[in-house]
Amino acid sequence: MLSLVHSVCHKKMEVQMEEAKHICVYSGCAHPELSQQIANYLGINLGKCHITHFPDGEIFAQFEENVRRADAFLIQPICNQPNDNLMELFIMMDAARRASAARITAVLPYFGYARQDRKDKPRVPITAKLVANLLTCAGADRVITMDLHAQQIQGFFDIPVDHLYARPVLVPHIKKLIGDNGVVVAPDSGSAKMAMAYGDMLDAGFAVVTKRRINATTVASSHLVGDVKDRICVITDDLTSTAGTLCAAAKILKANGAAKVYCAVSHCLLNETGKERLLSTPEIEQMITTDAVPVTDTLGGKIKVVSIAPLLGEAIRRIHDGKSVSSLFYINH
Repeated sequence: MLSLVHSVCHKKMEVQMEEAKHICVYSGCAHPELSQQIANYLGINLGKCHITHFPDGEIFAQFEENVRRADAFLIQPICNQPNDNLMELFIMMDAARRASAARITAVLPYFGYARQDRKDKPRVPITAKLVANLLTCAGADRVITMDLHAQQIQGFFDIPVDHLYARPVLVPHIKKLIGDNGVVVAPDSGSAKMAMAYGDMLDAGFAVVTKRRINATTVASSHLVGDVKDRICVITDDLTSTAGTLCAAAKILKANGAAKVYCAVSHCLLNETGKERLLSTPEIEQMITTDAVPVTDTLGGKIKVVSIAPLLGEAIRRIHDGKSVSSLFYINH
């Protein structure tokens, strides 16, 4: 029975590829600037989709051009107002499906709700799995995302997931800062694998700071494993909102003799508390991040934003052409 299901799904994808004639890139309201940059990279016009709200707040979406037999890529990071952005994406996908798009790919530079990926307390949801189910039910044939909070979320989907990494985009900028005297630091044990991957690409040392979370906004860092004395450190993480983990780790590193401390974060979701905390932490020289989510305030240069539009644009091109995206995991591609 399972083999029959796989055979049917494979046949469906083959038919979709035969029918899909051209790339169409559409943007939700979450990050139109990034969508426009991706369209520019691909050398096409950003598709026309009219999105508005009824007086009671209901979302309405209408494609203002023919999408029949199109290979449609809908770009929408699930950030800032995640519930509104998710619902908007669902409605866009439903409209594209009913307009006979050959294939619908949800491009999620940031996958919201990824932190709720397991039951770590009694009677709590696994919301990342719920979102995966909803995306599939709404009409997604494929998902492109970047730096999931937990790798196992890929397994929550029964459709193909192309999981990209920000490392190839961020590493060249980090290398200029740390030179040959760098140490990549994991701010907690859960970030160790990501930090080790950065360390391999940077040919740098490795250290880990242990932490204990007191509540949703407060973190206490306690111990450091690794030698950072007189070294230039870069703390890596997939996302930050309150900057508590990063700032606590930076203080530990400085107390242990680090020469300078930088941060590299894939998704900068800083709220007002996080911005104030980052500005009031002189131990952190600068945070390097991507434009996977909108970054409206660089805090006077304390935040450096690197665009992932070429990375996503190239992934879209290769997926449409039926080519491998594996080489996008490396710097020289």
